[in-house]
Amino acid sequence: MGTTAWYSSLAKSAAHFCGRPRVFVLAVLVVAVWIVTGPVFHYSDTWQLVINTGTTIVTFLMVFLIQNTQNRDTEAMQVKLDELIRATRGAHNALLDLEELEDDTLQAFRRRYQALATAARAELTQRLNHTGRPEP
Repeated sequence: MGTTAWYSSLAKSAAHFCGRPRVFVLAVLVVAVWIVTGPVFHYSDTWQLVINTGTTIVTFLMVFLIQNTQNRDTEAMQVKLDELIRATRGAHNALLDLEELEDDTLQAFRRRYQALATAARAELTQRLNHTGRPEP
């Protein structure tokens, strides 16, 4: 198993585990225990350092975990959208893998589709004014 596969598997498992309600309850309990122990440790600098360090480490690791999950979800969604475009009669296959284009090219596509949408809305408004109700 390669490094990428190992990391992907670990990230997927960790994200699944961390997203459970029990893990959230556990995190709340850790904070509650920390708060309750405040008077025992006289709210010392060390007592504060424990929660600060712990939460910083968890947050740091969770950033990478969340980014991995978002990247995987985005890639899966793009593949699904590409398949819908490919399988739809009349769809433009040039739109496949659009997210990989340079910004200038992507903006050119966006302007074309915005112009089409504007024209379609104008045509609909014109029909509404003509008949008093929208086309089915």
